[in-house]
Amino acid sequence: MNPYIDEDLQAIAEHARRFATDRVAPGFLERDDTRVLDRTLMRAMGEMGFIAPELPESYGGQGMGCLAAGVIHEEIARADLSISYINLLASLNGQILSQHGQPEVVRPWLEKLTQGEALFAIALTEPRGGSDAANLRLRVERVGDEYVINGEKTSISAADQADAAVVFGRTGSVESAAHGVTALLVPMDAPGVTTNRFDCHGQRAIGRGSIFFENVRVPVDHRLGDENKGFVQVMQGFDFSRALIGLQVLAVAKVALEETWEYVAEREAFGKPLSAFQGVSHPLADYETQVAAARLLCLQTLWAKDRGLPHTAEAAMCKWWGPKLAYDVVHQCLLMFGHGGYDRGVMEQRLRDVMGFQIGDGTAQIMKTIIARTRAGREAVPA
Repeated sequence: MNPYIDEDLQAIAEHARRFATDRVAPGFLERDDTRVLDRTLMRAMGEMGFIAPELPESYGGQGMGCLAAGVIHEEIARADLSISYINLLASLNGQILSQHGQPEVVRPWLEKLTQGEALFAIALTEPRGGSDAANLRLRVERVGDEYVINGEKTSISAADQADAAVVFGRTGSVESAAHGVTALLVPMDAPGVTTNRFDCHGQRAIGRGSIFFENVRVPVDHRLGDENKGFVQVMQGFDFSRALIGLQVLAVAKVALEETWEYVAEREAFGKPLSAFQGVSHPLADYETQVAAARLLCLQTLWAKDRGLPHTAEAAMCKWWGPKLAYDVVHQCLLMFGHGGYDRGVMEQRLRDVMGFQIGDGTAQIMKTIIARTRAGREAVPA
């Protein structure tokens, strides 16, 4: 029984799981080695309606709501967290474009996105700092009917694979902080855009890297939201992605637990299955409890978003608790498998993959500050 998932959503989840098991899981280890995102697989996901199904039909989506996006997202993540980044980036960027872009500009991009024909990056972090997201130095200047972009973004997911990016840059003074930032839709094949790629510990199929902008020009109609208000307006969409990230990593933790329960029930020591020893079964039982609770929090957050209810604090809870818990769970499961878990393979790759979310997309410290400000008020919890 789950109060947030009805029969229709359960059917969608089962459909997505069959696809993930048959199409996504078989290439899990290979994609980590090659560091190549499978575009054929991405298009297949689009054909199945698995990419940004919450978008309106007028933008290529199915108008199914954020909970539907969440249950699909976690099923893809069970098979490969890197591939589920396609869903995460599509839902985050899709929401930004559909709510803040000019329809005639963003509609063709959104149709490509939902069909699996285009991958978007979110270009926010800069070399000077990650957690201080409003402290941007990338410069955006208005020249006639165009914006000219100069600067660097770093630690950007899919930096060297994306077809377009939502880019945050400074149009106002540095002193204006968040109120001097403008968001733009930038095609990655625009003249003056170059990229590199890092050799990251995990999430290697999607990858991270830097994006460099040298006198890159985009039309004014590619602005997302109002000038100088892009950070304040567009960042509201991150509540959605934080709940999705929680489901994403918890799906990895859940499948790791399932495999570990099966293993300890079959493996014997001292004439008994490993599961007969409380030192084995009790830690797994503890984590089963916590994963179930954390998942319900993520679903509740998406349920609230679908109904237009406040969910900022809850989304921040999903983002700090989910990745930490998932890492702890997979770590424990790896240890239960002994050297078989420590050897290069599925379990150790899962551990590397979930670790990245304790760094990117908002650290635990920032998430806890958001929760504190929501409960006590911003004046009581200053920057």
